[in-house]
Order: sequence, then C-alpha cells, then structure tokens
Amino acid sequence: MFISTSHGILAYEEYGQGDTVVLFIHGNSSCQKVFKRQMTSEFYEQYRMITFDLPGHGESENSPHPHQTYTLPGFADATQEVIETMRLQRPVVVGWSLGGHIAIELLSRHLQLQALLLSGAPPVGKVNGISDISEGFKKTPTGSAAGKDTWSDDDAEAFVRRIFSGSEEKFLIEAAKRADGRFRKRVFEASREGLGVNQREVIEDASIAIGMINGAEDPILNLDYFDPLHYQHLWGGTVFRLPGVGHAPFWQDAKTFNYLLGRFLAATKG
Repeated sequence: MFISTSHGILAYEEYGQGDTVVLFIHGNSSCQKVFKRQMTSEFYEQYRMITFDLPGHGESENSPHPHQTYTLPGFADATQEVIETMRLQRPVVVGWSLGGHIAIELLSRHLQLQALLLSGAPPVGKVNGISDISEGFKKTPTGSAAGKDTWSDDDAEAFVRRIFSGSEEKFLIEAAKRADGRFRKRVFEASREGLGVNQREVIEDASIAIGMINGAEDPILNLDYFDPLHYQHLWGGTVFRLPGVGHAPFWQDAKTFNYLLGRFLAATKG
C-alpha cells in the first residue's frame, strides 16, 4: 500500500487489529520489513501495527526535495504526514536507531502520542547548538559508512553485517543497496548545521512513558550514556540491555524483545 506525502509517495503496511495503534520507524538504509519478526507475532493481533518505508528507502520514492527531507526534522515531517493522513489517534511510536531519533523529533512537536519505545537511539544533547553525537556513540558515525553518500556492494554488506552481527537476511542487504545515498550524507550535514532538537532535553522533559531496549553487545552505542539521564517516566524504571545481542535486539532476540514490547504496550494502553 502507498500514501502520498509532500516528501514523496511512501510504502506502508498494516497488521493486526485493535484500538491501540503502534507505528514502527526503521533505521539508516533499512526498510519496514526489518520489523517482520514483530508483525508475524500472533500476540500483536490485538493491536493495529503499522510499518512504512522512510523517503529514499525500501519501496518508497526518493524525496523530490532531498535537502529538506533528508534531515531529522524532514523525516519527522514525513512521519507526521503519515500519522495525520491516516488519522492515527494517539499512536505508540517504536523507533529503531535513526527511527528512534526521528521519533524523538516527533515527540518535540507535542503530537498526541501514547508512548515512545526506543531501541539503539541515544537521545544526545547539544553543545553550542550542535548535537554532541560523541556522547551517545562509541565513535562518531560521520566517520563511517553510515554517512557516505556512495556505497559499493561491499560497503553495503559490511554495514549490514555490523548492524545485525551476522544474523542478516538477503533483503536487508538489498535494502541497504537501494537506499538513496544522498540521505546518508545530508542527515549528518544537517546535524552539523544544528538542525533538529536537543534530544536529551526532549526525553528528559517527556510527560509520556518512554521505553528503552538496547542490545548489551551493541558495537555502536555508548550504553552507559543512557543510565544517568533524568527520565520523568522511564518504563520499567530501567534501560533494558538484552544480553548477547547487538544493535538490532528486536531482530536478533525477537522473542525477548517482543515479550518486553508486549508488556510495554499493555502498561501504556489507554
């Protein structure tokens, strides 16, 4: 299925039924199918689950306005259009990696969100108006393939292997090859230009429940960054670290992640 936005025509899918809407946002150079291990869980038939491909990803169009769209505020605009066009009432938003940062941008806009669950997305603060990426990551992603506009096939495969720790499937590599490389370069340029909110402040000021589930062996994140943040409503009272998994815990240990996600949805329902 497809939906028209000012950022291009976007592909989306719906699963399950129920009054509670759960909107999933994928990561850098990935696609909506990365959440298939959540969408195929019978437990979630009681929820209306929605996934979509960001502009420049998966089956969605490349943005007709890449300079504006391929930024955190631009991706948040596109996501907000999805929410408003589909008339999604008080969705729970689940954001992974880049998708988590987009979700925080959404939260800053005071939309009627039910709750927010983040995975692999450290809400970094700003120094002199520029996001301090080094706080939340082991090394700055701009120095890696994550910020390169042109990838060889080897680059794409190496990136996916690092993200999924060798558990990837072919469609994830194809998604990485398909992604509009202009996005990767632009999203980090925009960060250096100071675009986007102070994500640490947004999370610390949030009045809705915030859930955090990371992989204990994540090769990218500084996991200790999450613990001292001053959350108002941190679900479960802790930032969960799933043992033995890396940057994609919802994929690498779907059973445990789905169990926690189910608890989160039940706790924040209504």
